[in-house]
Amino acid sequence: MTINIYKKRTLAKNDDVKTVKNMTKIILIRHGESLANAQRIYLGHTDWDLSERGYEQAREAAERISHLKIDKIYSSDLIRAYNTAFEHAKLRGMDVTAKKELREVYLGEWECRKIEELESEYPEQFLNMWQKRFGECTPPGGESIVDVAERIYNAVLDIARENLEKTVLIGCHAAAIRSFWGKVTHTKAEDVCEKIPFPKNASFTVVEFDGEKLLPVVFDAVEL
Repeated sequence: MTINIYKKRTLAKNDDVKTVKNMTKIILIRHGESLANAQRIYLGHTDWDLSERGYEQAREAAERISHLKIDKIYSSDLIRAYNTAFEHAKLRGMDVTAKKELREVYLGEWECRKIEELESEYPEQFLNMWQKRFGECTPPGGESIVDVAERIYNAVLDIARENLEKTVLIGCHAAAIRSFWGKVTHTKAEDVCEKIPFPKNASFTVVEFDGEKLLPVVFDAVEL
């Protein structure tokens, strides 16, 4: 599912940040399929690698945007996001800068648990909050989605300010990107589930920085 918010700023095939003076482009990529994704396990800060399919997705995603000029590559320090970003870096002969602030939501008691277990043991919090009221959810013992949105927003804003008029790629995570997109688009917490899905593995979400604020461009895109 691709959601374009500002139609006038959707990406053209060969568009890059230099075509819009003073704009900084940030491309967030959700990591490829992780070993946990393949087993229907929720990780949060638990540090599992990509699956074989996940590495393939990361390589294919890197090829799909190889026509774009990328000036800097950042990533969450969790290995599934870092190794996704690294496939892009390897193709371009670049390095990846890891930042803890870009991590996935910390899931507390839900860390490294199978979805079926969460549905059975936490019917109210997991089924009614996480799956139906994501933007208002706080996993037991974990980090609230509101706090995740703020954390990712501030991390991306800092990166944008450090890379003015450049194009930056960031390896990130599903709940982190979903919550961040809600904040960028000023979506009310109670409306996030209805309006913003979880981004797909190895999909791209793009925002631009005008020197003051982050502006939404495209969400959950397969190609740019």
